[in-house]
Amino acid sequence: MANDRLEDARPTVLVDGKANESLRQGLLSLVICEDAEGLFRCEAAFGNLAGKSGGVEFLYFDRKTLDFGGALRIELKGDVLFDGRITGLEARFPSKSPPELCVLAEDALQDLRMTRRTRTFLNTTDADVFNKIADDHSLGKSVRLSGGPHAVLAQINQSDLAFLRERARAVEAELWVATGGDGKATLNAAPRAARGQGSPTKLGWRNELQEFEVVADLAGQRTAVVASGWDVAAKQAVKYSASDGDLGGELGADESGASILQSKFKARPESVAHGTPSTQQEAETRAKGHFRMQARRFVVGRGVARTTGQLRVGAFVDLDGLGPLFSGKYYLSEVRHRFDGVRGLRTEFSAERAGLGRP
Repeated sequence: MANDRLEDARPTVLVDGKANESLRQGLLSLVICEDAEGLFRCEAAFGNLAGKSGGVEFLYFDRKTLDFGGALRIELKGDVLFDGRITGLEARFPSKSPPELCVLAEDALQDLRMTRRTRTFLNTTDADVFNKIADDHSLGKSVRLSGGPHAVLAQINQSDLAFLRERARAVEAELWVATGGDGKATLNAAPRAARGQGSPTKLGWRNELQEFEVVADLAGQRTAVVASGWDVAAKQAVKYSASDGDLGGELGADESGASILQSKFKARPESVAHGTPSTQQEAETRAKGHFRMQARRFVVGRGVARTTGQLRVGAFVDLDGLGPLFSGKYYLSEVRHRFDGVRGLRTEFSAERAGLGRP
């Protein structure tokens, strides 16, 4: 029975759009890593020894099946776990087991990672910048960012990926690439509220949720975050103080770290020191973004669950059976799909939320 369950969980391996049963059966280990800053990566190891009388013959050193630039896709029951291109080949020769070939691959953001520039964008919005860079790399565009134009945005000796990550953090957005049914990769940028839509996937402890550990920690919490600066055109100071009210519906009926900090210790406000906002809108955006980033990591957990295509960065999970403090809805901020011959396929994840359940 154990072998049957392992076989059922063995993912499908597609190379250049075609399923390869030999690679599926020869898969020894697999790690697919995702996080909220984009650039998903994959490491897949395959047995590399063919039976041959009187000598040793390697299966994949001819580069006919697995080669640089080849499209690599990993699926589980029709759900796509990874879609990218091969960037590295690693040979392994263990002392007590047959040789292996490990394939290293990245998604379409690797083009942006490998393109470094120095340039400026004048009188443009962040959405315009994301769309321009998507066009530079022939990517589709799904950019859901608000905000007015900036007088100057400078990309100074940065890769396109590093620059977009910097701008995404500045406007409290997340960055990722998705591949559609037509095979075209699309650059996505959106706030967490827009990305994490849909019904959460329910995971019950000792059922779909195999392991979990979680901590609620006040060390990184603040009761308010203040951003202030100077509007040159209006010749006046700008200032905004962000607090619990700026979490919107994220908190629900839970108790925030800021409120617990206020009631059990005292007010602990913080001023944003890096960067100086030049408009009231910029001060508000910066203060809210900084406060939300801290608040969302009040409750942080790491777990292991049965793999499904719904367990992706940007999705919500509803964790059940963890008691009144820690049961509830969490946002997946990091996901690793793993496979090996001992434990089969499973998903390791990091999850976070802004509030602690009430006893």
